[in-house]
Parts: sequence; C-alpha cells; structure tokens
Amino acid sequence: MGYTDMKGHKADEIKIVRTTSTFDCGGRCPIKLHVRDNKILRVEGDDIGDTGQQLRTCLRCRAYRQYVHHPERLMHPLKRVGEKGEGKFEKTSWDEALDTLAGKLKRVKEKHGNAGILLATGGAYLAGLHNGGFAAARLLAQFGGYTTHYGNISSVGAVWASLTQYGSVMVGNSREDMLNSKLIILWGWDPARMISGTNTMYHLIKAKENGARVIAIDPRYHDTAATVADEWIPIYPSTDTAMMVAMAHVMIKEDLHDQAFLDKFTLGFDKFKAYVMGEEDGVQKTPAWAAEITGVAAETIERVARLYAETKPAALMDCQGPARSAMGEQYNRCASTLCAMTGNVGRPGGSAGGGLMGIPIGHMFRMSAIPPGKNPVELDGPKVKGTLDIRLRVAKRIHINKLFDAILKGKAGGYPADIKMMWSMCNNYINQTGNSNKAHRALKQLDFLAVNELFLTATARYADIVLPVTTAAERSDLTRPWPSGPYFTMVNRALEPLGECKSDLDIAGELANRLGIENFNPFTEDDILRMFVEQNPETAPLIPDFDKFRREGIHRVALEKPIVAFQKQIEDLENHPFETPSGKIEIFSQRVADLNNPLCPPIPKYMQVPEDRSDPLVEKYPLQLLTPHAKNRVHSELYKVDWLREVEEHRAWINPVDAAARGIADDDKIYVYNDRGRVMIPAWVTERIKPGVISIFEGAWYTPDEKGIDQGACANTLTRDAYSGGGAAVMNTSLVQVEKV
Repeated sequence: MGYTDMKGHKADEIKIVRTTSTFDCGGRCPIKLHVRDNKILRVEGDDIGDTGQQLRTCLRCRAYRQYVHHPERLMHPLKRVGEKGEGKFEKTSWDEALDTLAGKLKRVKEKHGNAGILLATGGAYLAGLHNGGFAAARLLAQFGGYTTHYGNISSVGAVWASLTQYGSVMVGNSREDMLNSKLIILWGWDPARMISGTNTMYHLIKAKENGARVIAIDPRYHDTAATVADEWIPIYPSTDTAMMVAMAHVMIKEDLHDQAFLDKFTLGFDKFKAYVMGEEDGVQKTPAWAAEITGVAAETIERVARLYAETKPAALMDCQGPARSAMGEQYNRCASTLCAMTGNVGRPGGSAGGGLMGIPIGHMFRMSAIPPGKNPVELDGPKVKGTLDIRLRVAKRIHINKLFDAILKGKAGGYPADIKMMWSMCNNYINQTGNSNKAHRALKQLDFLAVNELFLTATARYADIVLPVTTAAERSDLTRPWPSGPYFTMVNRALEPLGECKSDLDIAGELANRLGIENFNPFTEDDILRMFVEQNPETAPLIPDFDKFRREGIHRVALEKPIVAFQKQIEDLENHPFETPSGKIEIFSQRVADLNNPLCPPIPKYMQVPEDRSDPLVEKYPLQLLTPHAKNRVHSELYKVDWLREVEEHRAWINPVDAAARGIADDDKIYVYNDRGRVMIPAWVTERIKPGVISIFEGAWYTPDEKGIDQGACANTLTRDAYSGGGAAVMNTSLVQVEKV
C-alpha cells in the first residue's frame, strides 16, 4: 500500500477492501473501503478498469462511512416497552428476542394457519442474494408458508407495459448508445438524482457534447435538465399520455410516421390510429385537445412531434416517475408506441421506451443463490406466469401499495388472509407506501411486528422486537447494476459485524434451530457465492475466474458495440420474434382485451383518473403533488446521515404564483394537506416547478406529533394506497392544498 493516511495511520495498519454499494438508488457503484481496527477510515471511488470504464460514485457512497458508523446504528436487540409507534424500547438479549419471534411464529401457525404470517421485504438496505428476504422466504417456506406481497412501488406499471408491448422487460440500450443519438427526450427522467445506472450521466453529458439535442419534459426543471437540456417543457402530472397521443396525431396527420416499420414489426396500429384520429370516440386527439389537459401549448406539442419524427435516430427516454401514477402503464405503453411510430426500436441511437431501461448483462443476480422453494400457502393459487391480469397476481398475495389496507381489513376486505403478525426486513413501508396514516392505524392494530433493521426507522418504532442487522460492509454477497451495466459486482466483507449485529441469513439460521428446521444453512458464505457464479448458466461464461472477481469486487464486460434492445428482432424478425403472442410489438394486445378491464384498454390511451386535474376534488385541493427521489438519500435510507442532510434541506417546491396567492414566502413553514393527512415543511419558492404543482421529495421519515401533523413531512402521508389497472402505485396522482403555518 505504501502510504500514510491524513491521520498518520501507517500502511501496514490499513487494509483496502474492494466492494460495492447496495443502495436501492439506481446505481451500483464499485468502492474501495480503507479499514483499520474494524472501522472505515475513508471511501475511495472506482478506478478505470481493464475495459476503460470508470464508474464514479455519487454523494451517497461518499458518505458511506458516516452511514455504517452512525451513532444511531442499532447495536443490540430491542423489545418494546411503550405504546406502538411511541419509539420506547429497552435492550434485550438475542436469545430472548429470537425466542419471542419463534414463539409467535409457532402460535400464529397453530391458531390461525401460516397465512396469518406476513413476510414484508424490500430494497432498503438491499440484502443481496442469500440474505434478507431470500433467507426469510426460504425459512418460512420450510416452516409451512406465509403470506407476502406482490410488485414494488417503483416499476410495476412499467413492467406491465413492457410485458404487454414487447413480452420482455429488457427494453434498454446500454448507455454508450446515447452517443449515437441526435435527439434525446428526457420524459419524466432525472438520472442526476435517481442515478438510473452509475454511468448514465457521464454518457448523457458525452452525448450532449457529441451534438445531441436534449429536451426535458417534466413538471420540474430538475437537476438533469439544468445540466444538459436545451429546452424544458413543463407539463401537469398524470397528463403525459395526452401529450404523447397528440404527438401521434401530428405524425399521422402529416404522414411523418414510419408506416413500413409499423407494418412489419407491430400489431394493431390501425386500432390506435382510429383512437387518435377520433374514429373510435368522435374526439380527435389534436395538440389543441392535449393543450387543455397538459398545460403544454399546442404549438410546442406540434414542434416536438415533428422534431422527434424527423430526427434520426432519436431516443425517447421514459423513466418510471410518471409511471408511478394512476396513468402509469398507459404512459409507458404510449411511449413505446411513439418509439415504434418513429422506427427507433432496435436501432442504434434510438430507444424502445417501456420505462425500465435494463440491459441483460448484470441482471442475472436478481435471483437467490439458494432458491427459497415453493411457498405452501400459495400452492393452490392461480397460475399467473405470463398473465397480464394483476387481479390474478394478487389473488394469493397483496399488492405492495395495499399492504396496510390488507392488515386492517383481511379476508372481509377481499384480501387472501387475516394477518396476525408481520416480519419485516429491508424496508420502511410505513414511510414508503401510500397513506402513511392508514399504515399507522394498521400497525397499531397488528398483533405482533418484528423488524430487522439498521436504525430505529418509522416502521421499526411500531415493532415489538427489533433485530439489529449488518450493513453490506459487514457481510459478503452478490449484487447487480441498476440498470445499465455491463458489469457484475461483488459485496466483499470489510468489517466484522459491529456491536451485536447479525446478518439476515444468520438470523434466519438461528430461527430455524428454534423452529425445528434442520440443515437450514448447509453452505458457507463463500460456498454460496462461488456456487452461484460458477454454476449459473448466465454468469459462468462471462465470469471465468471467481477468485479474481471476488478480489477485484467487479467484473466488467467489454462490449464490441453498445447493446440495443430488440436489435435482433428488427434485423431478423422471422428467426427472432418478439416474446409476445403475435411475435410482434403489440400496440393492440388481445391478452389485455381479454381482461375486459376498463382500466386496462387494449391500446394505450389517455384516461381521466381520480385526483387528476379533471377531478372535482380540485376545487378543495387545487395543487397536484409530485414525490420524486431526493439526491441526498435513497428512499428513506441514509436519512440520518448529517453530511447528506447538509447537501439539501427537505423543502416543498412551490411556484411563486401559487405561493403569492397564499401569502407564502421562501423558507416559510407551510402545511401541505388533504383528507389523508397533514405535513409541516419549509417552502422553497421557485420557478423550477410548474404553477399548480407542488413537489415533496419522498423518503423523509414519517413523524406524526400528538395532533397527527407529520413533522417529518413524509410525502406518503399525503398519497393514496391505491394502484392502477396495470398495477402501478399512484404516488404521483394526488391532490393537496397548502397554507402558511
């Protein structure tokens, strides 16, 4: 190592561990941890690898030391001594904590059946492939089963749209391909904040330098727009599909669409055309029609439509922000349809839409190294593989955004089980699902809650037992890039577990002993990781040397040329059909038509939905609420890190027009409220947001006071616990009012 650090530690006292972040932020960043005496001294970013790729970390990873060694980290098990939600606990032993949890699991199983046990997992401290939810699911499957949830808050609408249109979720091009684009439309996409692939902003900036014109369409003038956009087009939330449909009208009317491409590669464009041109319902979806809905001038819509149709190649990048709405899947389906109308699908420099942007290198680490096994509670459930019917998918599970409604209502409310206890890990769902006040009521009512956690989060405050878990710095695992690759990453243990913390896998193993499950962990951690890499048919050809991979913490894949989604299909459709029933891009889907669900039309459409600008409720609550990602935390993770709090204060964006009408000045404390709840938060009066819209970044911790006012200003105190016809969580379709405190 040959150096002495700034505090005088000699080289032989310091070890450098190559590992990676595991935050659920859209990046997966290689980092080097400098460690002495079981403490991280500093964090170093990635160097340039053998393929010439450097994957630069953002401020989240730069604050990793403050996160791992935070003074509020949980270091020993806790048991509740106050009221649920009050946050009063006392230290207990691991034996007492695990005996309590095991005893509760046994009692619920005996009295109510395994369906009364709810396993809630997520992406918070993102446990990896054999920890967290995978380990718990494997344990509970062997215990007789459990009830769990379906989908995620981020991407269900986009997944539904991509499976409908393409039959695949691998709809992205590798980021290098943006350098082939002449026009890039950032539609609801802010990778500077939410990352969307560690190398995304680098390549987006290089594309801009390469001459690409960049247009940002979003209610906010976000950080990415401020960095690279030539033009910002503000639009009302939940109206994006109306603008897209009007762009299609311009292309059809002026014969700008690629009819030859549509004829060869798509199914059902004639039905979409009939809708757009008004033959179906008598209403032509003109730019003037869309202008009334979207707040975007008709002339602007016409100009953008012509520019997109006439610029070759062009990339329409429709991420998942607008897809987290009551129009979610329609937005992504319509984006994919525009990509097909312009002939940009499968073309270098183009895009396929669909919102997910993933490429197939790196995503193989999505599954567990040891399969969890079938859940006995679900064995008599419907066969859902390949179906687009969300109602079937949730028949034996609970939609993630209805989790707490299910706890409150149970079978009487149409849910698959009466939930008696919940084991929660890798999530902070009272904070991150809709309607936090309803979640508060549900957790107050729940018989028993055990939480695996790093901090005493908003959810953990309601727990009966809190089990302290290790960070990724204190265990080894595999993880995957989000979503752009092309590389694989290894989580290498840099520290021995701090305090009394245990990994989720070890917790599951100790519970297995108490539940009478033998030989639960037959493999060592190294065995599991090696087995997964060397025996996985997807990874084995790409990672020839496991030991080198583990030593370096990353395996980069050199590409001869950028990956382009569906390029094989476009070059040779006969031998490489799309994975849809027709083998083509399905602008019209018979599978969707067969659902006979008015919320899921068989072609992409703009529809009015509850709590959009057309809702009569707008008279009472006239502002639309956006809940985007913050740049200084990952959802609710990293919320406690002081360095990151200094980066950006948690404030509500409000336009000067809306602020002046309410007598609000910059930094005034304001109430933002609706029938679901009320938060208090400072105002940021800025022209960077469209009038009629207010923005509160998601992830701040839910902290209701004695009057029920959320002093933490959790955005989900105000959002709905509902989902769209295709399963999208409706976080960005909410109406609110604002007043000065």
